[in-house]
Amino acid sequence: MPLDVASFLGLLVVVLATAKLLGALARRIGQPAVLGELLAGVLLGGSLFGLIDANNPAGSVLHVFSEMGLALLLFTIGLETDLGKLLRVGGVSTVVAVVGVVLPFVLGYAVCRLMGLGNEESIVAGAALTATSVGITARVLSDLGCLHEPEGQVILGAAVLDDVIGLVILTVVAAQTQGQAITFMGVARTTAIAFGFLLITLVLGRLVVPLLVRISRRVARSDTFVLLAVMLAFALSWLAHACGSAVIIGAFAAGLLLAGTSVSHDIERGVAHLSHFFVPIFFVMVGAAVDVKVFNPLDAANGKTLLVGGLLLVAAVVGKLLAGYAPFWFRGRKSLIGVGMVPRGEVGLIFAQMGLSSHVFPVWLFSAVTLMVMVTTFLAPPMLKLIAPRPPVDRRPRPAPEGVAELTTEP
Repeated sequence: MPLDVASFLGLLVVVLATAKLLGALARRIGQPAVLGELLAGVLLGGSLFGLIDANNPAGSVLHVFSEMGLALLLFTIGLETDLGKLLRVGGVSTVVAVVGVVLPFVLGYAVCRLMGLGNEESIVAGAALTATSVGITARVLSDLGCLHEPEGQVILGAAVLDDVIGLVILTVVAAQTQGQAITFMGVARTTAIAFGFLLITLVLGRLVVPLLVRISRRVARSDTFVLLAVMLAFALSWLAHACGSAVIIGAFAAGLLLAGTSVSHDIERGVAHLSHFFVPIFFVMVGAAVDVKVFNPLDAANGKTLLVGGLLLVAAVVGKLLAGYAPFWFRGRKSLIGVGMVPRGEVGLIFAQMGLSSHVFPVWLFSAVTLMVMVTTFLAPPMLKLIAPRPPVDRRPRPAPEGVAELTTEP
């Protein structure tokens, strides 16, 4: 059926209002706003009110809006990131990313094999445990003011590498589920494309972008910089996808290229207004994709689902937590790094959906993997809030306002 514009606008109002309301309530109880936005998606999704349906035109448009929100979020994170700091923790991030992929995969594969599942089912389920939702962690760390801390930079770098590695794994798993032969050259090609795009973009961009900024300052008004910056972010996102890399890698690279330029602060302020609209839709759609019916222990059909889902959840959390402790020489908060890598979010759901659509997963196993994705996604924000370092309190006496005599206790 064609899209009913009036009905879609009404749905959009409901989505944004619910996200903002529950986000504000989450903050009132000391939790990050993203937790409320995820809950808004659960409420509005198919498992409860059913207002969001990805199979109808309105749901399809909301999905496009959510992907734009994710791109804008990663673009903003790139704008706020110091590439020098990111490179300084590159070794730590690489170790966290690699261990955070290998260990959860091995644990997830072992759990599935011990539960009597076949080799192909176990491989796809283990692959779902390797993902990290950089959008969720980056948003929470930004809200907590920890994104610029060493731990935040390690998590950000590891999550980006995790996504690149995840692309390689996704390509391999897709080939396996379609019955294609997996060759060393095919895996090497996918890996080279994924890493090569980011490297080439950053090298060439460092030469071209400053020149474009100087030209834009001469021929364009200041309010045009925001539009040009968003165009660059979307263009690199499209180019990344066209080259076989991830959309969010292109958006993040665009932010890194513009960070530190003379117009970065103006762009950051302008993009913030767009982000307030699009980014909550992304988290709502992540929440709407889950099905809370798998939590019903009274349903006999859910017994195996809950057991396998619970074991996969333990493997998923333990694998990422141990990855945070892998760089033993790093002196920061390793627990914060491990927790920051826990949420699977939309990336884990992609693996689960692939397993279902390719008929590798039976419905109950799809629900078990979805359960793991749901819990890790909702578990991370409050845990990050709990263990994140508190900002120092400035106890220095503040100067009296101009024209007001300063009080003193001396006689």
